[in-house]
Amino acid sequence: MLFQITNIAKFTALLLCLTLSLAVAQPAQASSCHNSNGHSICIVSIKRSAKNYWEYRVVISIDGRKQPLEVYNCRDHIKIDRQGNIVPFRPNSPGEIICSFF
Repeated sequence: MLFQITNIAKFTALLLCLTLSLAVAQPAQASSCHNSNGHSICIVSIKRSAKNYWEYRVVISIDGRKQPLEVYNCRDHIKIDRQGNIVPFRPNSPGEIICSFF
C-alpha cells in the first residue's frame, strides 16, 4: 500500500513538472528576412504606433549590419530617420517591404 502511494506521488510530481514546463511561453527569436536587389533585409525589431496605426518603429539589418531605429510612415510612404530627415520610399526599399508585409 505504501509503495502504491509513493508511485502515485512520483507520477503526480512528474505530471505537474511537465505541465508547468509546457505552460511557460518562450520568447520568439525569429526575424523576418527578405532579399531585395541582392541585399538581405531583416527586421530586427518592429513596433506599431498605438496612436498612428500606419507608423512603425523599426530596426532593420541590411546584409547583417544593424541600422539605427527609423520610423516608417506607410500612409504617406515616407521614412523618418534619427535626425528627423524625411525620406520618401524608393522602389524595393525597406519601407516598401515593411509596409507591404505588415
